[in-house]
Amino acid sequence: MKIACSISALALILAMAAPARAADPKGLWLTAEGDAKIRIADCGGALCGTIAWLKQEYDTDTGRPPLDKQNPDASKRKRPLLGIMILLGMQPSGPETWTGSIYNADDGNTYQGKITPTGPATLKVEGCALGACQAENWTRTN
Repeated sequence: MKIACSISALALILAMAAPARAADPKGLWLTAEGDAKIRIADCGGALCGTIAWLKQEYDTDTGRPPLDKQNPDASKRKRPLLGIMILLGMQPSGPETWTGSIYNADDGNTYQGKITPTGPATLKVEGCALGACQAENWTRTN
């Protein structure tokens, strides 16, 4: 009887822990357009997201990997997009919400950002500038 109670208690603890794991934003995410995968991981006590895969491996004009051409810092415009950090310093800011900055390589701007897991396989990513916000959902992937 004692063993059965211990197993039941352990099962209950594990079941209660499952939602916390499901809401963990760390891992690999496919962007809404399916053109990139972003790896979210711990970085210095915060969360950061790095481009880990690009659907378009090569720039059609140059035949080389795509570059960070829109970066406002001219010294960074020749760096490959693969491997750059786009989610910067995401800190916990509420239940299952992290805020920080989001770099948009499409326009070279950095926005105030927020990430919120909305399920075990969906992450809402929101960027805001001057009070206007845009959001998209990313999908957990391998």
